[in-house]
Amino acid sequence: MQELTKPEFDSIVTDVDITNLRSLQAHYAVGFKTLSKHKANEKKARIAGILHDYAKYMAKDEARKYIKQFGIIVDNVTELNINLAHGLIGAELVKKDFEIDDKEILDSIRFNTTGRKHMTKLEKIIYLADYIEPNRKFPGVEEIRNTANKDLDKAVLMALDSSIIHVISMGLLIQNDSILARNHSVEKIK
Repeated sequence: MQELTKPEFDSIVTDVDITNLRSLQAHYAVGFKTLSKHKANEKKARIAGILHDYAKYMAKDEARKYIKQFGIIVDNVTELNINLAHGLIGAELVKKDFEIDDKEILDSIRFNTTGRKHMTKLEKIIYLADYIEPNRKFPGVEEIRNTANKDLDKAVLMALDSSIIHVISMGLLIQNDSILARNHSVEKIK
């Protein structure tokens, strides 16, 4: 990974699509509040926080083109809801566009929407910061925010539960990584 200094962080922000700006600002605000309490690598968290939605707003045809180009394997749930692939695509684009090869940063981007089994602390922070950012307004978000300040693992489980219940209520399929992340979180907390 290239050594990134403050001006280089600024250049990454400049390169991030302007449509990501609101999410980026909110994620940054909550993510680093959470980060300071949970002692993750701040430099990696800043990079992952800035770039976590790098591929979020691309058209479905463009997303499918990148899936094919990068040889990304997607499951049937992601194929049906191609927006779930934005983290997978984003990680590959970040690797290519910014020459970032740090596995922890790339995995934090890759699984920022679905989570996964055996998430690192950084992955949990990026997943959770995105889920509880200040622009989100849904039942239970305040409780998850409050828990995030005390217990990262419990807050991640609460977020996964909330997300899965929401997906079920919409009659949609649940992405397998989310199920595995949730089950692993339950086992870890017990």
